[in-house]
Parts: sequence; C-alpha cells; structure tokens
Amino acid sequence: MKKAILATKVGMTQVFDEVGNLIPVTVLQAGPCSVLQVKTEENDGYQAVVVGFADIREKLVNKPRKGQFDKAGVSYKRYIREFRLENAAEYSVKDEITADVFAEGDLIDATAVSKGKGFQGAIKRYGQHRGPMAHGSKFHRHQGSNGSSATPSHVRKGKGMPGHMGSVTVTIQNLQVVRVDKENNLILVKGSVPGAKKSLITVREAVKAAK
Repeated sequence: MKKAILATKVGMTQVFDEVGNLIPVTVLQAGPCSVLQVKTEENDGYQAVVVGFADIREKLVNKPRKGQFDKAGVSYKRYIREFRLENAAEYSVKDEITADVFAEGDLIDATAVSKGKGFQGAIKRYGQHRGPMAHGSKFHRHQGSNGSSATPSHVRKGKGMPGHMGSVTVTIQNLQVVRVDKENNLILVKGSVPGAKKSLITVREAVKAAK
C-alpha cells in the first residue's frame, strides 16, 4: 500500500459523467493529515507513517498526546492513525497528506464504524422469514426453531438470534474515486460508504484492485 488518508463523511449526492450518466456518490472531507512520525526499518522494524487529522483545542488534548504534537511541531489533532506504507521514507515530519494523493479512477477501500441499529429481531438482523400473519397463528416475527430437544439439547453456537445490530467496523472494498477537489480537500466516491455523517473514514489504496 502506497496511499492512505483519513476523512470524515459529509453525505451523499449525485454527479453526471461526460456522457450524461447519473452517478450516486459519497462526499468525503479527506485531510489534510499532518505527519507526526515516520517509522523506519532501522528504528522500528517496519515502515509506517503516523498521521493526525482534524484540529481541536489544546484543552482537549492530554499530556502524552500534547507532547507528541509539540515534538512534531504540528497543531493538535482529534484523530491519530498509523499507516504502513511502502513509500513511508518519502515522507517527513510536518508534511501534509491531502486529497490529491488519490486521483480520478483510483480504487479504494473505505473503513468506518457502521451506523448503530440498536436491539433488533432476527428478521431485521438476519433476514429470516416471518410466520403467517393470521390471528390464530401466534407466530409472526419470532426467529423460529432454536434447535433440537434431545440432541444436542442446547442452542447451537452461531444461531441467528435477536440482539444488538450495527456499530461494528466495516470495510467496503474496490470503491471508485469519481472526482477529487484539491482546493476543498474533497473526494467523491461512487456508491455508499459505511458510517454516519461526520464519522471518521479511513481511506486506503484498494488491496484487491486488478493490477
């Protein structure tokens, strides 16, 4: 991987290509990300860059983090992430990674925490079928049989049951970059991206892109 950036989700809109086809896109506010540290094979055993994203007030930063920002000479950031880049040696402390690190047509992987759905039943959570809706059935939106009685006399592990849904880390792969607005640090990605509005999105170069 040679390219990565942190972003926040702005929302969805639509654009038109040269032929006039409508393309639904997700708008990401990507960067600028400040490089806080460059890790090398000699010192750390691997290559990586540590970046900070989204400015915050000094009072919101604890002492260890404050020392890290002061040492790098950059403003205080809300998010800190590490990217293992093959070309990490090309970066220096205080460098900025902006949206133009990606270009139109690039394939990316977007990672974020999905929207929380709260406690949901098996029908919504796993797509199971409901029972008859007549008054006498007494079986409408239950998850159905939970297992055999005598053997194995317990509910098998992995059975789809009601429970908490959403709010998990999700990665959608091979999303296409439709446009890049360098001036406003915006990346327009074809299709949907996990997470709610204003949530943190990690954008990486696609690992399964066709070479």
